[in-house]
Amino acid sequence: MFSVIIPLYNKAAHIEKAIRSVLNQSYHEFELIIVNDGSTDNSLQVVNHYLHSQQKEGNNSLVEHVRVINQPNAGVSMARNVGVQEATYDYIAFLDADDWWHKHYLAKMKDLIEEYPEAKLYSASYYQVKRGVRHKANIGVDYSFKAGYIDYCEVYAKTLCMPVWTSATIINKKAYEEFHGMNPAIKLGEDFDLWIRIALKYKVAFLNQPLAYYNHDVEQENRAVVYGRVYPPHQHFIFNLGYLESEERENVFLKKLLDALRVYVLHPYYLDKTTREIAKVELLKVDWQNQPMKERIRYRIPVSLLQLQFRFMRLGSITKQYILKHAKK
Repeated sequence: MFSVIIPLYNKAAHIEKAIRSVLNQSYHEFELIIVNDGSTDNSLQVVNHYLHSQQKEGNNSLVEHVRVINQPNAGVSMARNVGVQEATYDYIAFLDADDWWHKHYLAKMKDLIEEYPEAKLYSASYYQVKRGVRHKANIGVDYSFKAGYIDYCEVYAKTLCMPVWTSATIINKKAYEEFHGMNPAIKLGEDFDLWIRIALKYKVAFLNQPLAYYNHDVEQENRAVVYGRVYPPHQHFIFNLGYLESEERENVFLKKLLDALRVYVLHPYYLDKTTREIAKVELLKVDWQNQPMKERIRYRIPVSLLQLQFRFMRLGSITKQYILKHAKK
């Protein structure tokens, strides 16, 4: 049985769809815990209105399995951790408030758990939804791969498309508690920080079938990952991986993954004068001969040219969001 946890913060426009995708699952052995993390919009009212409407329609048996927990805003990691603390079942299924599931998601994941019981972390493929169009995530497994155990680092490093994405992930509750859940101090990559620790100790099972939907059409102000947003280094996972130093020297695939992530995410920190030196420290760890030529060039051309390129890309991102926002009106 599953404890489904939805952290909720200012997602009034999306939360009903997320809840509906859970309650409409073909497999019904679950509880749903919604942790309202101090929302300042009408997210909580939307939740209560939807649950009340389901009761009026005679769906009491489903609504009875839903609990809403309210807390002052403490961040998504604390919201998930609180949800896990309140969970009563052995497997935790995460779903973000702006994403949704295929109706057979839990049923398929139940089968995956039963077929691969040695794993502690389970995930499925997913669709990325951009401008209303879905595209299957380009995860680094062979097309012929159906289901089974994977090397998390090897698969992730191939395309840098997450093989364990939070809204398509189920974790053994005891494993979550063993690693003390998600680190509330990390604001970007808090999920990766936990997944990598678990994946280096336990097996990971993956189902190569898209059963969840990653919504990229969320308003910029309500997204954690926004191109050009620079979090303080102590809040970014890439600057908090010192505990992997010895394993990185021994594990070829871990080294390949971490180097690729450093090159990919450190760009804005390298461009910012206030964080350039700390970014350089991380970049010194990179084995550059194994990086794509375009990345080697990017970090060698004058910073002023990189800053100009960055501004154009940032402007393009802002313009696209403006067009999408006003197109909806």
